[in-house]
Amino acid sequence: MPRQRITKEMVVSAAFEIARSCGMEQVMVKNIADKIGCSVQPIYSYCKNMDGLRQDVIERVNYFVHEYTANLIDKNDLFRSSGQSYIRLAKEEPHLFRIFILHQRKGISSLDDLYRSETNPDMAEFIADKLHISLSKARQLHLNMLIYTIGIGTVFSVTTPGISTDEIYSQQESAYEAFLKQALDCEDMS
Repeated sequence: MPRQRITKEMVVSAAFEIARSCGMEQVMVKNIADKIGCSVQPIYSYCKNMDGLRQDVIERVNYFVHEYTANLIDKNDLFRSSGQSYIRLAKEEPHLFRIFILHQRKGISSLDDLYRSETNPDMAEFIADKLHISLSKARQLHLNMLIYTIGIGTVFSVTTPGISTDEIYSQQESAYEAFLKQALDCEDMS
């Protein structure tokens, strides 16, 4: 039988699948070699260090999350469906959700930096237009919901046997109503 040529793409794909099913802590050379069905030597030839491979996996996770959530967005309810898509991701892909949320983000020194790096820039304009509030209040509402969704999604992704999705969506909706009321009250005071 001819020897299989191991490519970097095969290594990254195997590492991604391990991270997806078992978490990033299981992305190890031996596990990758076992998944591909080869010795550890070809893995070492592509991975001078595990940090580089883990960064490749994080990039693959980020792409996966973007595609996953984009497929669940309801264009008629963009804001709410966006938050719910992250909760669904936390339920269906808990390891990928944790990798996405917990990976190191460089160059972030404020919540404004986080907001600009993690959100679609058109969302605040959409929210402002839809809710008839100022752009600054829309950004604040969006940031509040981003922080809340990250928190509740993280809790959701680590509970066993698991909190019901309906309970999480209900809690998310209550937070939205409170944050919206705050934005509208501040808008009235301006």
